Amino acid sequence: MGRLMTMGTFRGSNAADGAARDLTASSGDLANTLRERTQALHTRAERSGIINDVLRGKASRYGYALFLRNLLPAYRQMEAGLERHRQTPGVRAVARREVYRAQALEADLQALYGREWARSLALLPAGTQYGVSVAAAAQGDATQLIGHAYARYLGDLSGGQILRRVLARALSLGSHELSFYAFPDIVDASAFKRSYRAALNEVAVEIADTESVVLGAMSAFELNIAVSEAVLQAATE
Repeated sequence: MGRLMTMGTFRGSNAADGAARDLTASSGDLANTLRERTQALHTRAERSGIINDVLRGKASRYGYALFLRNLLPAYRQMEAGLERHRQTPGVRAVARREVYRAQALEADLQALYGREWARSLALLPAGTQYGVSVAAAAQGDATQLIGHAYARYLGDLSGGQILRRVLARALSLGSHELSFYAFPDIVDASAFKRSYRAALNEVAVEIADTESVVLGAMSAFELNIAVSEAVLQAATE
C-alpha cells in the first residue's frame, strides 16, 4: 500500500492518484480497498437517521418497520440483478443466494405489520430512489452492483448482528420478526465473510474497472444514509 502511494505522489497529479487507487484494487486486495474507501461513509451511516436511533435503543416499532419497507426495493433490484448476472465476470463471484435478503425482509414486514404492510407503511422517495439506483447499477457489465452487494451483505452479516440484539432488547422483537438478520444457510458467518472478501479479490482479476466497484459501494452507503434520514423524519412527524 505504501509503495503504491509513493508511486502516486511521484507522478504528482489527481489523475495519477486515481490510477494508484485502481492499481491498489486490481493488485488483488479489492476488499481492503473497499473497506478503506467507505470507512468514513460507514461511520456516517451509523450516526445518521433511524439507524442511530436503533443503535441507541430509541427507535419505535413503526420507525423500524418503515426502514425495512424502504430498504426492500434496493434488495429486490440487487438480487434480481445478481441473478441475471450469475455468469458475468466479476459479478458471479458475489452472487451468493445464501445471503439474499428480500424474502427475509418481506417475512419481517408481515410479522411486524401484517399482510397489509405495503399499504400501512409508506414507500418514501428515498426508498424508491435507492431501488432505482441499484437497478441502474445492474445494467451493462454490472460492476457497480458488486459494490452494492459488498456494502449490504457484509454489513448485514456484521453490524446487522448488533442491530438484531438491540432490536430484540429494545422493542422485544422475536426471532420471527428478525429474519433479516438470520442466515440459516450459513453455518459459520466468520468463515463466510472471509470467503466473500476473497471472492471480492477474485473480482479484481476478472474485471478492468475496479474503481466502478468502489463507486458502487460508496453509492450504497450514501443511499442508505438518505433512506435512514428520510425514515427518521417520517417516523417522527
